[in-house]
Amino acid sequence: QLQLVESGGGLVQPGGSLRLSCAASGFTLDDYALGWFRQVPGKEREGVSCISRNGVTTYYSDSIKGRFSMSRDHAKNTVYLQMNNLKPEDTAVYYCAAHRLTVQAMCYMTSRRYDYWGQGIQVTVSS
Repeated sequence: QLQLVESGGGLVQPGGSLRLSCAASGFTLDDYALGWFRQVPGKEREGVSCISRNGVTTYYSDSIKGRFSMSRDHAKNTVYLQMNNLKPEDTAVYYCAAHRLTVQAMCYMTSRRYDYWGQGIQVTVSS
């Protein structure tokens, strides 16, 4: 069974940090570009960041640029999102997703391109 499972979410105060992890089972992430998305009730799912298959290319949305960092560990079949200086507006359900892609050095932040999705994990930033 192909699965992506997020972990590391929770409640944090403004200015704090969290690291989200997304582990794959049943398939290797080596053939996939990866993305992090987030969604709040009543709004569309928003692309946060993505990373290419070879890890060379990353993109970030303007709202989190300079605060979040995405990385991947091929050996652990896992992708990470380091979130620093968190703000209340970062509160959302965060999803990781995998996009099967032949090109090594590209990724996209368009949700419809993605083939597999995690179940989502809540991140709440509040004092």
